[in-house]
Order: sequence, then structure tokens, then C-alpha cells
Amino acid sequence: MQLIRLIIILLLLVFGGYYLLDMYDVTPKETAKDFSENLQNKTSNLKTKIIPDRKELTGYLEGDLFHWIGKTTGELAERFGEPIRKDLSAYGYEWWIYTDDTKQYIQFGVSDHKVTSIYATGDDLSMAPIKVGQAYNEINKQFSFEDKVTLKQGVSSYTFKLNEKELRMRPLIKIADNVFLQCYFDTFTSKLSSIRVLTGEVLLKQRPYSIEYRGKLPAKPNLSEKEWKQVESGMERQIFSITNVMRDQHGKSKLKWGDPVSKVAFMHSKDMAVNNYFSHYSLNGKGLKERLASKEVYYLAAGENIAAQYPDAPAAMQGWLNSKGHRKALLENDYTHLGVGVYHFYYTQNFLQKPM
Repeated sequence: MQLIRLIIILLLLVFGGYYLLDMYDVTPKETAKDFSENLQNKTSNLKTKIIPDRKELTGYLEGDLFHWIGKTTGELAERFGEPIRKDLSAYGYEWWIYTDDTKQYIQFGVSDHKVTSIYATGDDLSMAPIKVGQAYNEINKQFSFEDKVTLKQGVSSYTFKLNEKELRMRPLIKIADNVFLQCYFDTFTSKLSSIRVLTGEVLLKQRPYSIEYRGKLPAKPNLSEKEWKQVESGMERQIFSITNVMRDQHGKSKLKWGDPVSKVAFMHSKDMAVNNYFSHYSLNGKGLKERLASKEVYYLAAGENIAAQYPDAPAAMQGWLNSKGHRKALLENDYTHLGVGVYHFYYTQNFLQKPM
């Protein structure tokens, strides 16, 4: 009987029944090889349980941001003006960026002239009945976070499965049939740090949680080298801006952009990706100190954050904020400059203290 069950599961895997995929956050203690092996291990146990739809929450969300999904770019420009920048994403939509680099940060994902995704953090955001800085327990009472959230598209069904860490850091809420809310929490303070609103299509492309599904997953865009450079450049500036907004929320000084150190950060991200490793030390044994010296970057103190396999810049920022060592660098009082380098889904922040 066990042999028959095993054969049935293998046939489902091959011919398109239910699948289990997992988005795994790489930590500084894990190499890219560890990431790949862990992913394979997690996909070895297959489960097939479909979760019923949740009650729609659209009418409960009064904040202006929640109602921008589906609005046109013309409406967006009329309400907020022209964005300070338009960044290509890795998922086929364009980010419209609105920020003062200090108090508030909002980026709208736009596809076919319509808003399909929103990420926001900072002060005075119109997102009632919740707000940045609100306690986890208060928001949980409002929404009742669940470890399984289901999206249905015709005959296809997709169930996102959240582990305990994900429920604490970034619970997922179904707002309507095709609209979802991610609440990003600062797990050190148990308070809301940012939000993301996105359509089911965007959620399926990013796949930030384990997913169990029946049907087909949408294909991710196959980017050209030129397109990847645009995506990487945009994510570098996004990380820089979000860093300064997060620092302001914690009473820290604003950092200046550093061109030379950004080149150092980019080369480290690219080296990790191309050579399939994940470490603050290059394969030749050299660390940040040697990398900065090779480009004649002078400083009083320096620090580095690295991340890999996060779906985009806001997600990587949330990972750093919730990691003790990375958080320390992110919120260090004495740093004055920041360089950011992104290559595909490898991210590096290099912080510097320079004499005033």
C-alpha cells in the first residue's frame, strides 16, 4: 500500500497535480548550496489540503492606500503627481516611487497602466484601520492572522502556507477575491513597520511563502541583461530610501549616498551570485576591509549587510530589520554614508562612518 501511495505522489509531481514550493530566506550562516539543498528537502513532503475562502474585508479597510489597487496611472498621477522615479521590477511591472527619503516612502507597482501592488512605510500614511507603529496583537485582533490563505482563479487553487516565523514577521491577509495584504512587523518591538498590498497575480509571481496549488503557476519574466541592470539599479535606490525612512522611525540620522562604496557592494553581490556562495568573505578570503581598500575607500568605521533570494528590495529590508546583527548595522548611530549593490536577487549594504 505504501508503494502505491508513493507511485501516485510521483505521478502527480510529474503530470501537474498538486505541488509544494517554498520561498526560503537565506541567512548569513547558510551558503547558496545550503539554500538549494534546504529547498529540495522542503519540497519532499507533499500535502494536498484546500483551504476555504476567507470572508472579504474590503469594506473594512478605509485607508486611501488600500483602494488604489486597480486604479489607473492617470488617477495615480492626478492624486500624487509624477513620481520621483520609475523603476522596473523583476516581475513585469513598473514601480512608481514617491518619497521624501526621510519621513515617508510609497511605491506603486503598475502594469498595463493599472496599479497592481503597493508598498508603503513611514509616517502619516492613510491606511486605516491600521497604522505604522501599531502593536501586533491589536492588528491580529482586527484581522485574525491565519497560517493558510487561499487564492482561487477559475479551476486553479493556490494555498499559501505560513510558518510561525512568517506569521510573526509578515502575515498575509485576504482582502478580496484577488487582493491581499502583507503586514510587515518589526519583531523586536512587535509593531507594524510597513505594509504591502498586491493582487493575486503579483503574489503568485513573487511566491514569498510556501505554496500548495492545483493548476499552473504563472511564468516569471525572462529578463535581458539590460533589463536586469535597470531592475538592480532601482532596487539599490529603493533600499537606500527605505533605509533612511526606517532610521528616521528609530530616531537615527539620515545617511548620504556613497558612489564608490556602492560599486564595492555591487561587486560583492555579483561575486556571490556568480560563484554560488553567501558570505561576508569572498572565496579568496578577503572581507569588507580588503574590498574597500582595493577601491581606495577611506572611512573611520564600516559595516556590511548581505541578503539573498528575497523577492525584492522591500522584502530584503524587512529581513535585515528583523535580524539582530543586520539591525545593528542598519540603525547604527555613527554611520554617515551608505552604498548599496544589488545583482539579481543578491543584496549588499555597505555602511561607512566618514569624518564630518
